[in-house]
Amino acid sequence: MIQWRPGVALIGLAAMTLPAVAAAPTFETPAPIAFMQDMNSGAILYAKNADQVIPPASMAKMMTVYTAFDLIKKGELKLDKRFTVQPATWQKWHGPAAGSTMFLAVNEQVSVNDLLEGIITLSGNDACAVLAEGISGTEPAFTDLMNRNAKKLGLTNSHFGNSMGWPDGGVTHVSARDLAKLAEATIRDFPDLYKRFYARTNMTWGKTMAGHDISQDNRNPLLGRVEGADGLKTGHTEEAGFGFTGSAQQDGRRVVMVLTGLTSFNQRISESVSFMNWGMHAWRLVKVAPKGKQLGTAKVQLGNAASVGLVAPQDLAVTVPAGLGSEMKLAIAYDGPIKAPFKAGQHIADLVVRVPDMPEQRIPLAAAADVGAAGFFDRVGAGFRHLF
Repeated sequence: MIQWRPGVALIGLAAMTLPAVAAAPTFETPAPIAFMQDMNSGAILYAKNADQVIPPASMAKMMTVYTAFDLIKKGELKLDKRFTVQPATWQKWHGPAAGSTMFLAVNEQVSVNDLLEGIITLSGNDACAVLAEGISGTEPAFTDLMNRNAKKLGLTNSHFGNSMGWPDGGVTHVSARDLAKLAEATIRDFPDLYKRFYARTNMTWGKTMAGHDISQDNRNPLLGRVEGADGLKTGHTEEAGFGFTGSAQQDGRRVVMVLTGLTSFNQRISESVSFMNWGMHAWRLVKVAPKGKQLGTAKVQLGNAASVGLVAPQDLAVTVPAGLGSEMKLAIAYDGPIKAPFKAGQHIADLVVRVPDMPEQRIPLAAAADVGAAGFFDRVGAGFRHLF
């Protein structure tokens, strides 16, 4: 059954929670795995082997940070809390064989704030181990928290066996799509903490044998090279190659990208900058509706109301190629009538956006009000209405 309203079609289609992959302008990269998504619209701008299971290297540290941020937000962890660098942990995670390091000292007491900066800015494996043990007692106990968060976020191709992405025979693995989901969740769920920690360009911590301060730069290849770049994390092991999960925001539009499997440090820089610039300049955002605007109604089955308004749960927009006109057709799609009960704000329909020469994009719409189950007299009334 199709009902037409001026400018909006109300059609009985099955709901989808994610927009379709957009027909992207051409981009070529030697990276074997690549993914890009516009956070404002949810449109996938690029996907190349995005669901292939891969070793994350230090990009796994984004989940370590997410887990710590989550505890901080809940009030269960304080930034000024101090943890002691245990001798066994120091012994394992210092020296050239320990990979990236914050240069922590044995028995040093370090705040959660400084450990997070050491993880994000310096990619310190020692900082990850100290933070994990300080929070949960042991690193395996902490990785249990990481995996619970991965499940909560819907990272279906990810599992964490340690807190820093150290090679472990495939126990720790991710996909590019999952890394992008994790990056988006970090930005969305902890905006203040993200802003505080992720864009730092360098950090000084530790001493050389001669007693000089040790300063290290953030390896993020976008910082200082792409306008609005503010995160997230690089990774490199012989097994994984050179990888990067990054984000930038320009004119209110935020893009998240993942590249991995590159062959050198410099190639990671050049490809990351080119990829993000393409994502920002080859596409543009078209606003569709402000948050709270009612875009239509849906019929209700067995409810104490015969219909319910459908509203934008947030500012709605779609992503289109930069050279494309703004002509588009809007339709509301839902599998209905929608069975009651349901709550205001619950996703019950989709806004379907069709742009010439592009696959449709679907954006969730929410119920404008609570609708309870129909009582006896409501059911009788509905029966009479159906009959006549």
